[in-house]
Amino acid sequence: MLEEEYEPRRVLPQHLRPAPPAEPEFEYVIRAATEQDLPSVREIYNHYVLNSAVTFDEKPQTLAALRKKFAIATKLRMPYLVAENPRGQLLGVAWLFPWQGNTANRRSVELSIYLGPAATGKGLGKVLMEQLLAEAKLSGIRDVVAVIADKGAEASIQMHKKFGFKEVGRMGRVGFKYERWLGTVMLQKSLKG
Repeated sequence: MLEEEYEPRRVLPQHLRPAPPAEPEFEYVIRAATEQDLPSVREIYNHYVLNSAVTFDEKPQTLAALRKKFAIATKLRMPYLVAENPRGQLLGVAWLFPWQGNTANRRSVELSIYLGPAATGKGLGKVLMEQLLAEAKLSGIRDVVAVIADKGAEASIQMHKKFGFKEVGRMGRVGFKYERWLGTVMLQKSLKG
């Protein structure tokens, strides 16, 4: 055996070690979604359908269903935003839709924000929320409602509260996914005034 195999390896002091490579900047632009974005929107949304309980949907959303919902939102001039990186990849999506899907409720809307897995924890959800609420106010929306799963979405609930949403109700055991019962937390923010 060689002598160096018996001696502990020497380690350079911290100040002499090369700097680790810089992490690439997290860059994106927020823009209005187009119909061409819908396959990527579907991919982001279906990630949550298949891997989490933040949506109670159990079957992946079809492109046809997403196109229909997008057409309704567009016709009603509801904000529907995407975050896109410089390479053209969608990182997140945020939209408003009439509360409970009824067009008579177009002044009271439900908010949805979904981020791609690589975009979570970087502040993008907050940026999308700010933009969505600003556009909602400009478009005459009166109230914004968020319905959030009561398990596994604590960070989302806290983010909504930081934006002034108030808890207005809870519904227990209204969804069953992954062999467990789930409830919802309902939050509401008034934009009037």
